[in-house]
Order: sequence, then structure tokens, then C-alpha cells
Amino acid sequence: MKVDGRHYRSLWWDNDTGALRIIDQRWLPHDFRIAELRTMDECAVAIRDMWVRGAPLIGATAAYAVAIRMAADPSDEALSAAWRVLHATRPTAINLRWALDRCRDTLRPLPAGARAEAALELAHEIADEDVEINRRIGEHGLALIRELAPHKRADEPVRLLTHCNAGWLATVDWGTATSPMFQAHDAGVPLHVWVDETRPRNQGALTAWELRSHGIAHSYIVDNAGGHLMQHGLVDMVIVGTDRTTRRGDVCNKIGTYLKALAARDNAVPFYVALPSPTIDWAVEDGLAEIPIEERAPRETTHVLGRTRGGGIEHVQVAPEGTEGGNPAFDVTPNHLVTGLITDRGVCDASAEGLAALFPERASHAGSTP
Repeated sequence: MKVDGRHYRSLWWDNDTGALRIIDQRWLPHDFRIAELRTMDECAVAIRDMWVRGAPLIGATAAYAVAIRMAADPSDEALSAAWRVLHATRPTAINLRWALDRCRDTLRPLPAGARAEAALELAHEIADEDVEINRRIGEHGLALIRELAPHKRADEPVRLLTHCNAGWLATVDWGTATSPMFQAHDAGVPLHVWVDETRPRNQGALTAWELRSHGIAHSYIVDNAGGHLMQHGLVDMVIVGTDRTTRRGDVCNKIGTYLKALAARDNAVPFYVALPSPTIDWAVEDGLAEIPIEERAPRETTHVLGRTRGGGIEHVQVAPEGTEGGNPAFDVTPNHLVTGLITDRGVCDASAEGLAALFPERASHAGSTP
């Protein structure tokens, strides 16, 4: 996608410096900064501390981190240590483990002298695959949006609601939940997007920044406004992303997603999840019982980052002094609350049967340990 008219991916390899360059999302939407990562440990910090965020982007970053490590030390011990260190950074997003397993399984049979080059080629492959996966998600989501458009008045847009940031900043490019929005806008379908602020880290501000850059009409709303909007007929469809989806279609996403699904069900609003295929965890069935929910630092709830009147970017304390914050980062939406899953292979029911129909080669091994 574009920033000030120039195309960017959320990460890219700098051949001149032999380093990974990323958009440092800690400062968005207030300041656009690029960071350079030269070591595996720097990549691990960037993942853990959310310089990069979003399941697909985390996976791609980890692949480049392995490549950086293999260039420094291509031994079996270094490969195993890289898997452990990087996997520990963010336990909920399944793309991280998927990318690390793919790197390990591809590199382990190779002689040490061939690993560095192969690791970098694989990281490029994973990044490019993510771009294509998200482009195809957008095509399938666009078809759903087109179905809504004829039911609107000529001067009335299709009104979508989204939660968290499932945009191109959370992937390598296009985004998941936003890809249908970008493609619908480019196809001339009038849109208006309700963007949840998504406390505590306000990732909705990143979505708003992306939509504004693309010229899509939107409103930034507090998390608790979605149900009210649905009650008054102001939401035609909810589209969110996911960090892990089970083989039966339970969806783990940013905290607050479950409440949106409940409100959507109560008001007969379609609730769709944009689902890249690497985000399906075929080894897990029951999301509530089996997906580990990341508990992040309490400070994220007690303080908010923003731009001051003087132009500085600072954290401001919003909780009373001495009050502890609780910070579960994700929740699980049971499959019966999900209207459908928008995947890179098409749209399906949020069920074991629906996913198996689109991914028969993966479903046949469902339940096996990865």
C-alpha cells in the first residue's frame, strides 16, 4: 500500500546493508518511522514489544530473523535456539510457530554452508506468499461487499465495522480485513468504515491511518459504540481479522472481538473473519480450552500513547495511581457466532466441514501434533 504516494510493504530486506527494515509501528499514527534490525535478538524485541504486530507480519519477521541468525551461525544449535527464542515472544499468534516450523523443517536437512542463503530465500518466499494470500482474501471479501451494495440507496455507502488493526500494517501488504475494503473502494463501491479504537493499544488508530491514506471514508469510535450502531441499523457487516483459528472455526482475535460478535448476532448483522490459511491451527479444535491467551504488561491499560498539544509523542497515565491493570490481549469467539470465514481459497462456514471443504489436504491431518 502507499504512504504519501510511495508504495511500502510493512517490512523489506535491504540488500545493501544486509538488514531487515520495518515500519516501526510503536509511533503510528503520529509519526512514520523506519527501523533497521540487524540481529535475531533485535527482531525478537521488535516482535515482543510490538514494533511489528499482526499474526502474518510476526511470522514473516520471524523468518527473516532466522535468516539473520543463519548468516551469523548456521549450526544446528543456533537453528534450534532461534526457534525457541522467537517462539517465546508472542505465544498466541499461530503464524509465528507456522513460520518457525517451516524454517526449521526446510533448513535442518541442509548442510550448514547452504543454510544462510536458503533461509533468506525462504523468508522472501514467506513474505511474497503473504502478499498474494491477502490479495486473494480481498477478492473474495469484495464479492460479499458487492452483494450488500444493491440493497443500499444510491447515496448510501455500505457500512462496515472492524476491530483492531487487520490492515496492511499487520501483514506484509494488503491486510486481511482491510483487503476487501481497499479493493471495494478501488472498484468504486461507496464505503463507510466504523473503526473501533481497540484499547488498550489503540490499534484502530492504525486502521484509521491506513483508510485515510487510501481515501476511504471512516469514523474512529470507542470500543463500546459498536452494539449501539448495530441496534440502529448503521452496520451492514462486521469484518475482523484473526491471530489463530481452530480447525472447527473458533476464532482468536484481539480482545473485544467476542463482544462484537455477540452484538452482531443479536442484531442479525453478518460477522465475517478474514482468515489467511497459515492462521488456521489444525492441531487445535476447542479455542476456549486450547489456545493460550497472552497476558501483556498492565501498563498498556493504565497508560495511553498520544500526541501532546506541543507536538510530542508521550504516554499519559489514565488510571489512578496505585491501581493495577489487567491485560488479556485476546479473546476467543466460538464458531457459532461467526457468519463465515473469508479465506484465500474462498468463503466458507465457520465449521470443521467448511474448512475441510476448502483445505482438504490439511484437514485430513487435522489433530496431529505439528
